Amino acid sequence: MRRQTLQCAHTSAESAVHTSDGISPGRIPRTAWGLACDTVRVHIAIEVVVLVAVVAAGAALARRLGIPAPLLLVTVGVAASYLPFVPRVELSAEVVLVGFLPPLLYSAAIRTSLIDFTKHRRSIGLLSVGLVIFTTIGVGLVAYWLLPIPLWAAAAIGAVVAPPDAVAATAIARKVGMPRRVVTILEGESLVNDATALVCLRTAIAAAVITPTAMEVGLDFLRAAGGGLVVGVVVAIVLAKVRRRFTDPVLDTTLSLTAPFIAYIPAEELHASGVLAVVVTGLLLGHKSIVVQSAASRMSERTNWRTVEFLLENTVFLLIGLQTRWILEDLSASTLSAQTITLATIGIFAAVVLLRPIWVFPTTILSRAVLGRSRPGPVPLKALAVVSWAGMRGVVTLAAVFVLPEETPHREVLVFIALVVTAGTLLLQGSTLPWLVRRLGLPGPDPAEDALQEAAVLQGAHRAAVEELDRILKPEDPEPVVKLLRQRGEARTLAAWERLGRPETEYETPSEAYRRLRTAMLQAERAHILKVRDEGLVADEVLQRAQIALDIEESTLERAEADDVGGQSENLRIQTPPGGDCEHLAEAPCVLTPNTPDGCEECLRDGTTWVHLRLCLHCGHVGCCDSSPQRHATRHFHESTHPVMRSFEPGETWRWCFVDEQLG
Repeated sequence: MRRQTLQCAHTSAESAVHTSDGISPGRIPRTAWGLACDTVRVHIAIEVVVLVAVVAAGAALARRLGIPAPLLLVTVGVAASYLPFVPRVELSAEVVLVGFLPPLLYSAAIRTSLIDFTKHRRSIGLLSVGLVIFTTIGVGLVAYWLLPIPLWAAAAIGAVVAPPDAVAATAIARKVGMPRRVVTILEGESLVNDATALVCLRTAIAAAVITPTAMEVGLDFLRAAGGGLVVGVVVAIVLAKVRRRFTDPVLDTTLSLTAPFIAYIPAEELHASGVLAVVVTGLLLGHKSIVVQSAASRMSERTNWRTVEFLLENTVFLLIGLQTRWILEDLSASTLSAQTITLATIGIFAAVVLLRPIWVFPTTILSRAVLGRSRPGPVPLKALAVVSWAGMRGVVTLAAVFVLPEETPHREVLVFIALVVTAGTLLLQGSTLPWLVRRLGLPGPDPAEDALQEAAVLQGAHRAAVEELDRILKPEDPEPVVKLLRQRGEARTLAAWERLGRPETEYETPSEAYRRLRTAMLQAERAHILKVRDEGLVADEVLQRAQIALDIEESTLERAEADDVGGQSENLRIQTPPGGDCEHLAEAPCVLTPNTPDGCEECLRDGTTWVHLRLCLHCGHVGCCDSSPQRHATRHFHESTHPVMRSFEPGETWRWCFVDEQLG
């Protein structure tokens, strides 16, 4: 990536060394060639370390300032490119399209729900295929009108700037807190549109030699898309079968890190879309991970890919900014006037920004009229406005422009335009997208609703586990062990319910008390292990296994505490209950006058305490939840068989059927 000229041939090193003492060059301990190569290695190592350090510091600063990391890193890169001690850094198409893009797309794909992707396939298809082709044609016509370039070069720059970036969209979407459905559509679009754009780019460059017919263009697109789809499915099937046999998380994670390249390389060799092959492989393996991988392998894969993704995606944005100075220097050699370059740049940038809403609104309305409403229901107009504005370009645009042949007319101007479109959309649309979401009043994912659904899922999972335990239980199984198994599963479920409906005056729930006490115990255990280690009384491997056991338990406690703290800060109050088809919920009233509005009826009578309150929707009895010591709400159900209760916490309207164990 850095321009350096170094003659490291062995013959050159030999000729530069005097051998009058009779010692052959191969036996000399240090030659000029060796010193030069060592210097280069040190310089490269220093540059890599500095790059990673700047990326980490920039991302940390962005979090502290509350701004998206891509915006800050691009700005830092632009400023750094003008510092005299910063070396010339150039992005090559091969490095980005082979080294960066496959792992970034794969990392996003394995996190993307295949169910949600399929559910929104119409919207994703209109954006990732239709919009890319529309933008390629529209920008190509503008470029052909404003610049003295052939039609194929104009179409090529249109394909270069057509695809929004997967990294930019997901990074900013996570920060903004968009509605989950909008994020799914944007992520799905960004996963597939690169394949469409690269096929369009390849077709445009080929047109410089021979003019393809519409039939040839269509067949080439189908071959690239179909081939990528087939390769992705085959690779996913093979890797899934192999991973079933891997029980070692290290081996499984190693295979996972190579998976994007295993899919990309054969697809490209077959002249299919390697990008699409990577996406299909990631979607399928992510969907099947719960079946083909062990829990330890999934945790290891998740952690390692988070690290890889963090480094790659943030490095990409820093590198985008670092191109600025050198691209501008190359632009100064252009034979076009500054007025022509400026007018073309502004025109193409405006076309990139405006063509997206011009496509999004009419095609969405037309598709509803022709094909009917999609299965998830229509996307609201406010959400369409956000989708039409979330068109940030990224590294693919800046890398693809370097694919243009060197003999392309005014290539340096096209490279500059790609830089302006990339940086401009990131800064303009990326910085204003949070404001637009807030202005339109689009709600992000409701943490209270998520917490309620999580509690219901864990409740059902615990019920299934207890049923399986009762089925496989043998008379000789120790009763204390059986009791412990039941308690552990129940404790996880109760901890999820405790996150809901916190009273205004905070107090410690049973799960919080457990975490506090168990954390103190773990600290004492770790102190003892450190003492034993320092005394050298036990083998280090034994101590490492003991430490790992403590680390696993402590990480579980830390995760639970992080979820709980997040819930407190966001005030988990359920406003709108989820739907359900339970007949008990359908027949039960939504409100009822409580018998004891001041608290749990039995706890008030006996002087005991409660955690959360539940209201019986048949008789008005107020009882305490299962996290409370006495569990009077559940006791009331068993004694009265009244099926439905409602949360009696302020601001909550969700109900629960004891019979069907269903929310409503």
